[in-house]
Amino acid sequence: MQHLARIVTHPGGAHKDDLLACSVLAALHGCPIERRDPTPEDLADAATATVDIGGSHDAACSNFDHHHFPREHPPTCALSLVLQALDLYDDARLFCDWLEPAEWFDSRGPKRTAEWLGVPRRAVSQLNSPIDATLLRRFAAAKLHQPGETVYDYLRLVGQDLLDYLRTVRHQLAFVTDHGERWSVTAGPTTIETVFLPRSEQSLEEPSAGVAHWIRKQGLDGVVGAMIYPDRRGPGYGMQRYEDDARLDFTRLAGEPDVHFAHASGFVCKTSAQAPERLRELLARAVVG
Repeated sequence: MQHLARIVTHPGGAHKDDLLACSVLAALHGCPIERRDPTPEDLADAATATVDIGGSHDAACSNFDHHHFPREHPPTCALSLVLQALDLYDDARLFCDWLEPAEWFDSRGPKRTAEWLGVPRRAVSQLNSPIDATLLRRFAAAKLHQPGETVYDYLRLVGQDLLDYLRTVRHQLAFVTDHGERWSVTAGPTTIETVFLPRSEQSLEEPSAGVAHWIRKQGLDGVVGAMIYPDRRGPGYGMQRYEDDARLDFTRLAGEPDVHFAHASGFVCKTSAQAPERLRELLARAVVG
């Protein structure tokens, strides 16, 4: 995507998808956001991004509107199109659980979205926050948003945080691919598939999140039951249930001399043990039954 001189989005009420799409573009380009109808010249100018308006989806011309898609088109919103142009969409769909509901809400409305989620219609509005309402209202209230203004600078922070998160996830996936190990730990009739991330000279800032992201990316939900990763607060390791696997209860390790913390709910513990053999032994002892 070439450098943008301006972002044009529709006037009137603002929605989450156009606000977030503008946030991402503002974070990347730092250009003003104009809330107005686009001109033919805007649609032909690649330096002008048209977002959620204009009847055109053409990333080469920086046009990101989905409203002309046919009814049977998969749920898509303006943010989807921007993330696709940045080659970030697949990761966002996998690791941003809020994105798919946002696509449904914008393209299908609250009733269909509630049906898809399997919740009452009112549950959709019950999840609304004054933070959302204020930001959308303030974004819609002005025809122009520019750097240095409160709303613009906040939007830019939102977009930057989203981009940073997705880039961090990609780094985590590459790191765990290079350093992680798959274990099968057996206790009686039960085998716990485990992902172990050994300590190394380099490290992840959030090792548990990195391992969890790798498991999801590999399509191992429902297969892997445990994660073991370097403890950020000590030389040992954290041991955690993946997706709250009920076959593990780490309170069973509370009396072990090298286990210094076991959460009362049983989902995680911290140990000073470092040898893989000892870590396997501890995990096996945490198996319920």
